[in-house]
Amino acid sequence: VQLQASGGGLVQAGGSLRLSCAASGRTMSSYSMGWFRQAPGKERESVATISKTGVSTYYKDSVKDRFTISRDNAKNTVYLQMNSLLPEDTALYYCAASQASYLRLTLYNYWGQGTQVTVSS
Repeated sequence: VQLQASGGGLVQAGGSLRLSCAASGRTMSSYSMGWFRQAPGKERESVATISKTGVSTYYKDSVKDRFTISRDNAKNTVYLQMNSLLPEDTALYYCAASQASYLRLTLYNYWGQGTQVTVSS
């Protein structure tokens, strides 16, 4: 599966962005999907993941109640709605896919190219 992320940009603290990730090559419903991020000088971390059907989700504690992951399998697209953004959310955001459970965070092995999110204070 090939992944193409988009929607990043520069936003002020407190603002919102919606990231999109379009999947191609194979039907996205065969994959758990996730959003990960990497800030300069830091390791990549998981942000949110969603099960193949979209029923179940996982969030990193620091983004709970601010970010929402969703998917539209008919459109082969996964989204990350980010509200109340903070400067510490600044990072390169990647979408990823896995054929394993959405909770197996180390088994995401298909990656998009990343989209930059910058939050100014």
